Amino acid sequence: MSQNLKDILSNLSTDIDQETLLLYLQGKLSEAQKNEVESKLMNDDFENDAVEGLEAIKDKEQIQYMVDMLNRDLKKKTEKKKKLKEKMKLKDQPWLYISVLIIILLIVLSYIVIHRLLNK
Repeated sequence: MSQNLKDILSNLSTDIDQETLLLYLQGKLSEAQKNEVESKLMNDDFENDAVEGLEAIKDKEQIQYMVDMLNRDLKKKTEKKKKLKEKMKLKDQPWLYISVLIIILLIVLSYIVIHRLLNK
């Protein structure tokens, strides 16, 4: 079984180990082990639905293809959002800091000069 499918299954259930779940999906477990896995899956509706969805897919290569497609789409969307955030982010520009500092100094000096002139 591919590593990507194992990664998906590792997030599915904390009670059942990956290999046991893969063997269950492939139908290679004994009846006692199948019953044990099914009883653990009955506790959580989400896990049960996920396993039923995986069981419905007969062709394991199709699962691999779907995982690859989902990963590729997810990567595209996250890269797109990352690029948008990067565009919106204010980049470090030393000249901007210098100009702000000069403006603040000019304002302070102007205040001091005007204040002294008014006091004389």
